[in-house]
Amino acid sequence: MADILLSVDVRERTGTGGARQTRREGMIPGILYGGKLGNVAISLKENEVRKALNSGDFIAQTVTIEHKGEKQLVLTRDVQYHPVTDAPMHVDLYRVDADQMIEVEVAVRFINEEESPGLKRGGVLNVVRHELALLCPAGNIPDAIEIDLTGYEIGDSAHISSVSLPEGVTSAITDRDFTIVTVVGSRAAISEAEEEAEAEAAAEALAEAAEGEEGEAGEGGEE
Repeated sequence: MADILLSVDVRERTGTGGARQTRREGMIPGILYGGKLGNVAISLKENEVRKALNSGDFIAQTVTIEHKGEKQLVLTRDVQYHPVTDAPMHVDLYRVDADQMIEVEVAVRFINEEESPGLKRGGVLNVVRHELALLCPAGNIPDAIEIDLTGYEIGDSAHISSVSLPEGVTSAITDRDFTIVTVVGSRAAISEAEEEAEAEAAAEALAEAAEGEEGEAGEGGEE
């Protein structure tokens, strides 16, 4: 996770007019929520926000804001974008403490796909959840949760109970052992398996027929 530090100023004007003025000044309006200090209207430097967004570690992650030399850990709750240009228009931040437990969405990353026999035989990954809802300390949010696909055959699945989560991190969903990913057979793999099964069945039928003919010949000789 990138160490993001954003400089903020307190906005005197609020509302639509204040937000427009902030943008004309090359800043992005925002709101700082949570904690005992209440909601505060703030402005952020546009270039710093764009850089944070490009890092990939800004949305639903903790960052540090600085105002007049004082720093505060915050969680990025939401970023609103211009409907045409996709430029960031407004940012919502939430005050947190480093050891405070918060619920966040963390991406799932699959590793060692080349070590999956099922995928080697033409199977494909059926990803049920691309992100996991987790309870994490605000100061220790994982970048991603890795699932090792080594040894996975067609039909194998990974559930939340089989995933190794970092220390202090738990699933926010506790009422069921939900599926994250399954290795399923592609049409080509399924057709190949069906052909193999048919060939085995035909071979077994021929062997049984041959055994039956030998038995009949033996019985005829005894008579």
